[in-house]
Amino acid sequence: MEPLTIVEMLEKTGFATGSVVQMFEAAAGLVARGHKVVVVTRPSSEMAARCAAAGVEHRTLALRHEFDLPSMVRFARLARERKADVVHVHKGIAHAVAWGATFLGARYGLVVNRGVSFPIDAWSAIKYRSRRVGRIVTVAESIRQVVIATGRIRPEKVSVVYAGVDLARFDPARTDPSVVRNELGIPPEARVVGHVGMRDWKGWKELVRAFPAIRGDHPDAHLLLVACTSTAQREGVLGLVREMGLAGAVTATMARTDMPDVLAACEVVVDPSWAGTGITGTVREAMALGKPVVVTAVAGNPELVEDGASGIVVPPRDVPMLSAAVSRLLRDAELSARLAAAGRERVRLHFSTEARVARLEALYLRVAHEKRTGAR
Repeated sequence: MEPLTIVEMLEKTGFATGSVVQMFEAAAGLVARGHKVVVVTRPSSEMAARCAAAGVEHRTLALRHEFDLPSMVRFARLARERKADVVHVHKGIAHAVAWGATFLGARYGLVVNRGVSFPIDAWSAIKYRSRRVGRIVTVAESIRQVVIATGRIRPEKVSVVYAGVDLARFDPARTDPSVVRNELGIPPEARVVGHVGMRDWKGWKELVRAFPAIRGDHPDAHLLLVACTSTAQREGVLGLVREMGLAGAVTATMARTDMPDVLAACEVVVDPSWAGTGITGTVREAMALGKPVVVTAVAGNPELVEDGASGIVVPPRDVPMLSAAVSRLLRDAELSARLAAAGRERVRLHFSTEARVARLEALYLRVAHEKRTGAR
């Protein structure tokens, strides 16, 4: 197999963001498999340092907005200099810039990522349907169907590549649950229910409303909400908690980069999303750590969590069923252990970083071949 020259492009740079982690882990994995990889992001000292350590070339662009012509010109030049075979874009600005660069003389197989289940809007549909896009990659079959239906895309143009978990990083033997508990002042005897993601559609309000019933069954339960988007939001969350009589039973934090220890501090991890999500990254990570999970039947979550086999799946926005599922896992240690063990094995077999990189490599080889031969 002849090595490819691959560009992974994303405007975001924070490693508390799932798309950044997935992009970087793919880049590092592809380098390890013998390919030449260039990561293109906005300027970031952390991204530059991590790429250097992984043997990945890092280049920067402003990537200000979707109509950033100077970034398109510079990217077209970079792609020609590096003789890029495949460019994989992971968010909207990167997509628009890489797509625009193909009108400026750049020639490569363009792969577009889609990680959310929202319908395709009119502007995005133009970009997705373009013949200049070689493949659309979704993180779940449910999202693939949304892309095909709302974007009116040919089914053969849309492929599923599940996001992956770094099993070495999310290894129970390498975590210390006491670190996060001590830092946040959570009592050692508390039974922590964790949730990550504080946009409304992530369902955190539904989980807070479910928590009085959970506390009624388990007075030692403690809710940990991670990734508040601002200090003002965090204060608003804590204000709501006080109004509900839950002061002292709920902790809210900003985004964290120590997710293995954060999730290790939890007894149960919950994703109560009711829209938007693909396959929730923190659920995959929690399962890799051997934690029992409760998720809503939204987007790709049922593709990851098999109800009653590797976790519990409940309807979105059904607060009574959500509270009942969490209470059941806190009450039934045997069930929790069985689901947790099955969940860890499921992630190991189907949702690891290694499995994802192998699938991406096969996809890139097909896209590069199609570009060279003109096949579709």
